[in-house]
Amino acid sequence: MPDNSSPLPERVRAAHSRDTDQDAPPALPYRNIGDVLEHHADVYEQKPFLVFYSEEGQRSEISYREFHEEVCKSANALRTLGIGRGSRVATISFNHPDLVTHYFAAFLLGAVIVTVDPLADEEQIAKTLRHAGASVALVRDRLVDTIIKLRPPSLTTIVEVGSHLHTDLPHWQTLLQTQLPRFIVRDAVASDAAAMVIAASGIEGATAWVTLTHENVLAETLSIAETLKISDDQKLMCVLPVYHANGLLTTLMTPFLAGGGVVLNQRFQSERFFERISIERVTMVGLVPALLRSLIRAKLDMEAYKLAQFRCVLCSNGPLTVELAQKFEQTFRIPLVHCYGLTETSSLCSSLPAELPAQEHKAWLTKHGFPSIGTPLPLCEMNIHDGEGNEMGEKERGEIVVRGPNVMAGYDDDAVATEAAFAHGWLRTGDEGFFHYDEEGRKFYFITGRMREMIMRGGSAIPPMEVDEVLAHIPGIELGIAVGFDNDACGREVGAVVKVKDGAIVTEDAVLAFCRKHLPFAMRPKAVVLQTSIPVTPAGKYRRQECASLFARWKATRFSEQA
Repeated sequence: MPDNSSPLPERVRAAHSRDTDQDAPPALPYRNIGDVLEHHADVYEQKPFLVFYSEEGQRSEISYREFHEEVCKSANALRTLGIGRGSRVATISFNHPDLVTHYFAAFLLGAVIVTVDPLADEEQIAKTLRHAGASVALVRDRLVDTIIKLRPPSLTTIVEVGSHLHTDLPHWQTLLQTQLPRFIVRDAVASDAAAMVIAASGIEGATAWVTLTHENVLAETLSIAETLKISDDQKLMCVLPVYHANGLLTTLMTPFLAGGGVVLNQRFQSERFFERISIERVTMVGLVPALLRSLIRAKLDMEAYKLAQFRCVLCSNGPLTVELAQKFEQTFRIPLVHCYGLTETSSLCSSLPAELPAQEHKAWLTKHGFPSIGTPLPLCEMNIHDGEGNEMGEKERGEIVVRGPNVMAGYDDDAVATEAAFAHGWLRTGDEGFFHYDEEGRKFYFITGRMREMIMRGGSAIPPMEVDEVLAHIPGIELGIAVGFDNDACGREVGAVVKVKDGAIVTEDAVLAFCRKHLPFAMRPKAVVLQTSIPVTPAGKYRRQECASLFARWKATRFSEQA
């Protein structure tokens, strides 16, 4: 955190506190993540912790005790590489048990993991490596050549993980052979010590690196477990990448903290999705909207699977439309629990209650124009503010703000961005939203879109998600998103990028005609571009701004009511 003599820490500290009129949250039961690891190894012993399915479908399993021993050996190996308290370790890998072990070894040692997205372009990987300041990188074998090419001067040691293809580099599995399965913790890691640094898009859209502490992780996972009633007799499946906060915190760290099981997939495979849920007796899984569509397209024979123990699908990293939520639940007869969060809040900060009565659940997903993102997690507060930090009323749109112990320590080495994010004592999310009260007086929140993605047409702000919702109802369209593009007449205009379902025939004129019936002139798309794919981030969010160039030929066009 920044120096306590500056005004910044007070804002940050305020955003980690609850309203003084409310009951104080319970103290966290562990000091740090390493304490949880030690406790669970003793309590759960040979109980399976991690089941892994490789890309080829090979299955492996490790118990809590075996995992503890692997983590201890790994922490000792990191020590031999010069890693100590506060040192930074870069990790570059797809989902794999080795990667999970690396994370926990750093947590036990008091080092800081800097996650690197292996699917990012080389420019972004190089930027993250430069920012990381890590002297050691643990790199999966097939990714080593890329990291060698992009390594900054500060990265003095690249350790190859998996096969030993580069004999001039240290080999992780070879290092482990000489390490003891016990680790001596010299000093307890403080709860406010940094645990990980994760790249995110930042509140204003520029790449920023989020620092999460041990307290952030523990508060987040305890809150998710309490909200979703995740206990040690349950098993969650993780198909999202664990180098992002959602996959790591929601479907890996949360069941770990609860003493449950994790089914980790190297990658998402729609044809194996329900099969593994059935075989492993999974109770819950986390997805993003793009993966919901993949499952619907797969046209799976659900009679082949035994899903009596399966409770629900968690969906976050939207945008999720009402149409998609309804389509998924109608297709699979499985409850869809809509959640909301961002890396800055250690993944989730709100969720639809998992056990709502069916009619109430359906109403919150479908009756208000947007699927509700639910109520705040137990250790977290949310509100809607205007630009001056004033609280907005029911149904009034403003910026979603958050505070609580799950909120990040700040942006790594960026006091200016941190100060901007923590204005008025709350974390600004950069998302527009509103809330409705239920009959018990609880606030149910809704997100209407990223504020930086609002399409400023003339003097009006048009939320793209409202246009997305209309596009989703056009027959033959698999996916459609609203995009703001430069226009000489209005400053910005509304365009639509559309992906058509296989075998369907949809024309640009048909899209415009449908929107003409269902949207006012200012909001409806004036131009349509048909694409075979729509770009998304690895976390599943649409890259709307990248699509703006597709509409360059309409920059000088003045659109009329008949457009």
